[in-house]
Amino acid sequence: MHTAQQVVAELQKISSPDADSHRFFFDGLGKTRVIGVGIGKVFPIAKANKDMALAEIEKLLDSEFYEVRMAAAAIMDFQAREKAPLNSLETLYDLYMRRHDRLDNWDFVDRAAPNVVGQYLADKPRTPLYELAKSSDPWRRRTAIVATYYFIRNGDPEDTFRIADILANDGHEMVQKAIGSWVRTAGDVGPEGMESFLERNLGTLPSPTISMIIEKLPAAEKKSWREAKRNA
Repeated sequence: MHTAQQVVAELQKISSPDADSHRFFFDGLGKTRVIGVGIGKVFPIAKANKDMALAEIEKLLDSEFYEVRMAAAAIMDFQAREKAPLNSLETLYDLYMRRHDRLDNWDFVDRAAPNVVGQYLADKPRTPLYELAKSSDPWRRRTAIVATYYFIRNGDPEDTFRIADILANDGHEMVQKAIGSWVRTAGDVGPEGMESFLERNLGTLPSPTISMIIEKLPAAEKKSWREAKRNA
C-alpha cells in the first residue's frame, strides 16, 4: 500500500529551483508553499501511487505544499476513473466535499471534480451542486459547474446551464472562466440550451466570458452576439 510519505519523498527527489509550479496558484501563494516540481511531473507520481488508502490521501491534502495537494487531487481522480477499487466513489466524494478547504485552486477542482463529484452525483439528486454554487468560496462555486462536465460527457448539459445561470454575475475571474469553458462545452451537446443561456444572461455576463462561450461559433454568429452584448 502506497503512503503519503512516499509521494512527498518522490516529489522532493525531483524538485528544482527553476520549476515554475507556483505560477499556477491563482490567489498568490500565501500560506501555500511549493516544492519546485512542474505540474506535468506530479501526475505520473500520483498515478504510480494511486493505490492509496483514504487516510493517506487526506494526509496529502493536509500538506502545505501545492504539488502535494495536487497529487492528492490526481490520486482521487485516478481512483474515481477506475470506479474506485480501493476506496469507494462515495468515500472519495465525501473526502472531496469535507476537505474542500484544501482544494483551494482552480486546477485542483478541474482535476478531480468531474469524476469524483460529478460521477458520484450522476444517478442522484444534484442538489449539492446548487448549494456549492451559492457558497462564499469561489473554489466551491467553481466545483459546482466543473463537476457537471461528467454529465455533459454523458449527453446531459442541462445542469451546466442552470448552474451557470446562478453564477452568471459572479465577480471571481476563475468562476467566470469556468462558466465560459463549460457552457461552451455544454453547447456542443445542447446548442439551443447555450443560445437560451446567452439570451437570458447577455446583460449580466462579462464580455470575456461571452467571448469564451461563442469561441467556436461561425464568424457571423460571433459578430451577432458581440453586437447584442454591446446593445444589452
